Amino acid sequence: MRFLSRRLVMPNDLNFAGSLFGGRILEWIDEEAYIFASCQLGAKSLVTKHIGAITFETSAFQGDVVEFGLQVKSVGRTSLAITCLVRNKHTKQNICSADDIVFVHIDPETRQPTPHGKTKEQLDDFPEPL
Repeated sequence: MRFLSRRLVMPNDLNFAGSLFGGRILEWIDEEAYIFASCQLGAKSLVTKHIGAITFETSAFQGDVVEFGLQVKSVGRTSLAITCLVRNKHTKQNICSADDIVFVHIDPETRQPTPHGKTKEQLDDFPEPL
């Protein structure tokens, strides 16, 4: 799993109890997974079709740095499924996981699913970032 990005938990990210709001982390997961899928496929015309099981394991608080680990789970003809793990950068404790985030490649004009032309093997060979 590649941990490619980080975010700082700010005051406006907190819920009434003073911990990271679940809706905010889901927003971040969707955004990070889209960026990862888009980079993997070399395409920006992707839509989120499905986000599977979400598991919250521990809280994050103001000032914590959270990092997002992403990996390709499976590849379809027009789709790509991603797994995301969010953890505390310093403690390495898992905060949240989202298994089975599915994006569909669409034609930008017709908005219909269209083949992306990639295989799991091609994406598994994707080079590590610098």
